[in-house]
Amino acid sequence: QVQLVESGGGLVQAGGSLRLSCAASGRTFSSLSMGWFRQVPGKEREFVAAISRSGGSTYYKDSVKGRCTISRDNAKNTVYLQMSSLKPEDTAVYYCAATQFAVFLTRQTDYGYWGQGTQVTVSS
Repeated sequence: QVQLVESGGGLVQAGGSLRLSCAASGRTFSSLSMGWFRQVPGKEREFVAAISRSGGSTYYKDSVKGRCTISRDNAKNTVYLQMSSLKPEDTAVYYCAATQFAVFLTRQTDYGYWGQGTQVTVSS
């Protein structure tokens, strides 16, 4: 059983930056691989970034490479998504997810735990 709580979303101007945070509880954080996904109403949820248990491996959606950085602080049970050079097409609800046994960290079906989501809106 894992509980995930996101924070840091909001309204930002195009070209600006945001850092999303996801705090985990209910299980040893270092045992979890973590991911970020996003979804726009009417469209499929899509992968954004993921990080391995130790933080040694990271993965990114092609369109966010160079603009986003995923990191984790296991002492604080928290994963972060630092976003810069934001574009209006980045507007979405961003979800934090956790998995113990994921085969593909880019697949949302491999994650067993999800946060409530946090809205990111990028204005032009």
